[in-house]
Amino acid sequence: MLTPMGAYALTAEADGLLFVAGMTPREDDGSLRAGIVGADMDLETARAAATRAVTRALDAASENPRFVRVVAMTVYVRCAVDFTALSAVADAASAVVHAWAPDHPLPARAAVGVVSLPGGAPVEVSLVLGAS
Repeated sequence: MLTPMGAYALTAEADGLLFVAGMTPREDDGSLRAGIVGADMDLETARAAATRAVTRALDAASENPRFVRVVAMTVYVRCAVDFTALSAVADAASAVVHAWAPDHPLPARAAVGVVSLPGGAPVEVSLVLGAS
């Protein structure tokens, strides 16, 4: 079972939607590979981190099985100032969402480059799910 790393809920339900807190690619033992995409972390490693982060977000969402469709996803990428392949990182998370719910359309998505993320994580993914 996932536990928050601070004073927040992993999920919150409102108006027929399930909001999932941002998840980093933390391992089950609590470890986290820190890095800056495009500086000390390459694209493929960042894509693997996005895969792990979205998998954790979907695990949190699965605690409430009524919500079956990801309707929105935000992928934050801690990246070098000249790194522009944000969509390529986020596409790895989209592939996981598609595999999780192949009968539903892909979610609306934002891929955002940031200076810092919790614990120095290279990626953080948050989701919004609907019941259908």
